[in-house]
Amino acid sequence: MLGADLVWPLHGAATGAFTLADEAAVPEQAPEKAVVTAVDRPVLLGYAPETPNGRAMLILGGGGYTALMAGREGVQVARWLTTLGYHAFVLIHRFPHAGTSPSAPLDDALAAMRMIRAIALAPNGLGVVGLSSGGHLAACLIADYPAEWGKAAPQRPDILVIGYAPISTNAKGRTIIADKPPLPPLEKQALYDALQPDAQLLPDPPPTFIVYAGNDPVVPVANAHRLHDALRAAGASPELHIFADAPHGFALDTPDLPVSLWPRLCEAWLRQMGFL
Repeated sequence: MLGADLVWPLHGAATGAFTLADEAAVPEQAPEKAVVTAVDRPVLLGYAPETPNGRAMLILGGGGYTALMAGREGVQVARWLTTLGYHAFVLIHRFPHAGTSPSAPLDDALAAMRMIRAIALAPNGLGVVGLSSGGHLAACLIADYPAEWGKAAPQRPDILVIGYAPISTNAKGRTIIADKPPLPPLEKQALYDALQPDAQLLPDPPPTFIVYAGNDPVVPVANAHRLHDALRAAGASPELHIFADAPHGFALDTPDLPVSLWPRLCEAWLRQMGFL
């Protein structure tokens, strides 16, 4: 499935590789370009490095919580990270809609963190890379779980990389665009209303690398500043890079623009943080 070395049902036993009976959730596409539009059974796709460094990265791709850019913001990111020695895991999570709870994506991300830690492939640390809506989901891992959704044990990443994520500007009362209408479906808007990571940070946030486009027409750069300022207020020293001119969803395949250098900047930062 999408060239993965391992495929693990998210809520099954993490003792080995499994093949899903229902693989329709991840259609047969070129792995680097795959888009997932329906998920009934969340899975982790595992990619192994040739020379493991004892660390792992969970990858959360974007798609606005109505799809998953599993290729551009998942498989491509995993392949980059495995060249650095990380075990890389791409999460294919459920979407918030009428058939699921608004909490479904976060519940799946928390379960993924628990599973990766349980299989002992990351004795030296587990980080998270999140892009677009996946960056929002990644930031939610260092924030309070909403009390109205019940209780969930935190799964704090050891390091965090967030790109062009709608941290809180989709939340009611915190939009940049005045009178912005609710986002469909209702469960998606409920997720954004309940999860505003910059306003809900847990103590002792991890080192965080943040990268955005200053002229992003989809996700206002105000999100970068909100997260950066909240992390600083919590005592962290986040690394913030804002590129003046770049498209939304620049990921790893935007050639000939300055933003294409961000993976190299991130690698240097990971090394500086002692995580590479």
